[in-house]
Amino acid sequence: MSTFNTSENEISIFFLTGIPGMEHANIWDSIPICLMYLVAILGNCTILFFIKSEPSLHEPMYYFLSMLALSDLGLSLSSLPTMIRIFLFNAPGISPDACFVQEFFIHGFSAMESSVLLIMSLDRFIAICHPLRYTSILTSARVINIRLAFSLKNVLLILPFPFTLKHLRYCKKSLLSHSYCLHQDVMKLACSDNKVNVIYGLFVAVTGILDLTFIFMSYMMILKAVLSIASQKQRLKVLNTCVSHICAVLIFYVPIISLAVIYRFAKHSPALIRILMADGFLLVPPLMNPIVYCVKSQQIRNRILGKLGQKHN
Repeated sequence: MSTFNTSENEISIFFLTGIPGMEHANIWDSIPICLMYLVAILGNCTILFFIKSEPSLHEPMYYFLSMLALSDLGLSLSSLPTMIRIFLFNAPGISPDACFVQEFFIHGFSAMESSVLLIMSLDRFIAICHPLRYTSILTSARVINIRLAFSLKNVLLILPFPFTLKHLRYCKKSLLSHSYCLHQDVMKLACSDNKVNVIYGLFVAVTGILDLTFIFMSYMMILKAVLSIASQKQRLKVLNTCVSHICAVLIFYVPIISLAVIYRFAKHSPALIRILMADGFLLVPPLMNPIVYCVKSQQIRNRILGKLGQKHN
């Protein structure tokens, strides 16, 4: 496959990258990938089903968890088509328009996940630092408004991406670095000026950094409140309510930060490492979040076990 075009005609197709050096084993690689997608989709659908069907889970914390499950489900479904095409059918080609649509949904759901993790940290802050005012602060109307406001914010934030990419010219390079389309990856292929894309991409990245900063500040205040509790047993009990969310934050942000560090300070690292980490960024959070919350949330776990027990009987 030639990655360069000697003519100045615009490229009509991009080529995605699977696992370098493992093209001959794509069909075998597809087995664990498909299993991960299956578990992720079933897990997040299970979370959504129980939150919707169980009145006892109709609380702010679980409404925000349903937003996280929707974000994870969106991430999985956004990247699934190209992953299946590459690893099952050995078809890495994708039209520019389809690529732009995919990157919009991937970045949109990623931004939504970041926002949801921030909202959930604020939920934990209010529950721990202001427990008596929790229900008066997070009323049903406010929860709905928060969900709508952050959803609209993320759509408007990511909406310029596909349009700015579409206005670029692609006439030489056509090989992308990953198994799916990302804004920063696509814009590097352009043979026209992409300064607008670079600047706006940095702006979007800063919003993600702000989300992480506010999450960190929330936990600093939570830790301060917890340390003021005299009983060590009570401290551990309060902190235990944050474990699931802390795991979700680490699962989401560690791959992103690690990938950014590698691209910035280890540009000559093997491409295989960067590609596997980038794939992990989309595969691991949707897979692990339902598992973490089902294990750590006693209410969700009891509902699932109760349903399974009814079916068994």
